[in-house]
Amino acid sequence: MRIVGLTGGIASGKSTASSVFKYNHIPVVDADVIARDVLKKGTGGYKKVVVAFGSDILQDDGQVDRLKLGRIVFSDASKRQLLNRLLAPYISSGIFLEILKLWIKGHKVIILDIPLLFEAKMDKWTKPIVVVWVDPETQLQRLIERDNSTEEDARNRINAQMSLDLKRNQADIIIDNTGSLQDLQERFREVLLHVKRPLTWTEFWLSREGALSALLGVIIGVLAGKKFFSIL
Repeated sequence: MRIVGLTGGIASGKSTASSVFKYNHIPVVDADVIARDVLKKGTGGYKKVVVAFGSDILQDDGQVDRLKLGRIVFSDASKRQLLNRLLAPYISSGIFLEILKLWIKGHKVIILDIPLLFEAKMDKWTKPIVVVWVDPETQLQRLIERDNSTEEDARNRINAQMSLDLKRNQADIIIDNTGSLQDLQERFREVLLHVKRPLTWTEFWLSREGALSALLGVIIGVLAGKKFFSIL
């Protein structure tokens, strides 16, 4: 199985890139979706976060107000680190479960879409690593327009993440998304060729098909061994 790491920065267009992978029938494990699920009312992650940050972060219906929580953690590095420590075990378990489901279904290539790929040290489990990059000014303007936020809030959110230039330096594939959606789709042709290339032997043995082949080989070997020793 090939696990492709997809990352970028806020307002870089990573979600758009993820959608293009889905459109081309490559399954995506979205860490943001899992992170939202582990914060739902009544979950273990929800309970820990409410204890740590107080009931002021809750909406009238009892759910976590993600915008309010975001403003708190993006303006305070220590609180951001606390939130990451509280939720990391739940998010990691959720990611593993989704990958396992896709492995059982027989998928040979999957996309792991995770903003904190490098920060969470999950880059060592993915190959190749795809980084969606935009220049800083484009990123800032897109974020302000998308969230209707102030420049200060937008800069705080951007500065809270590892810079896109640092991520680009560690990428195997770079998608420059400073242009239009059409430009992005054209660049994706080359990316898809790279991602869909034949599996290496190591990747094959990690796939369901490879594991079943190995198991079959062991069974045949055991049966052949029994027959050999019975002849002796």
